[in-house]
Amino acid sequence: MTGEDRELLRRPLLGFFTAAAGPVPPQPRPVWFELTADDEVQLFTPPGSLKVRRLERDPRASLVVAAPADEREHWVSVAGPVTVETDGAHELAERLAARYWDLGDPVRAADREGLLAERYVRLVLHPETVRRTVF
Repeated sequence: MTGEDRELLRRPLLGFFTAAAGPVPPQPRPVWFELTADDEVQLFTPPGSLKVRRLERDPRASLVVAAPADEREHWVSVAGPVTVETDGAHELAERLAARYWDLGDPVRAADREGLLAERYVRLVLHPETVRRTVF
C-alpha cells in the first residue's frame, strides 16, 4: 500500500464493500470503514447481515474507495480474506460516527445514540491485493 493509498483511505469517504458470492453476482454495499495502523480495513455490521452470511460461506471480499468526482481521479481497491470479530465493533462504530457525521448536530447526535444501541460485529479485511488508479 502506498502513502497515497493510505491518505485516500484515511479520508471520510464511503467505501464499496463486496463479499464473494460464488455464482451469485456481486452486490457491493456502501460502508463506513477505517484503515488500521497495520493497513487492514475494518468496518462494522449487524451479526446477521448478508455480508456476514456471505463471508461465512467464503471469506473473500474487496473494498473500493474513490476520490470525489470534483478531484483528480484516484481510487484504491483492497482485496483479501475477512475475519469476523466479536470485539471492538461498538468502539469502531463510535469512532466512525464521529468521522462521518457532525455530532454537534442534534439530529446526528440522536442518530449516533440509535446506532450505538444496536448489536454489531467487526469485519477486518486483511489485504492481499491492492490496486489503484491515480492521475
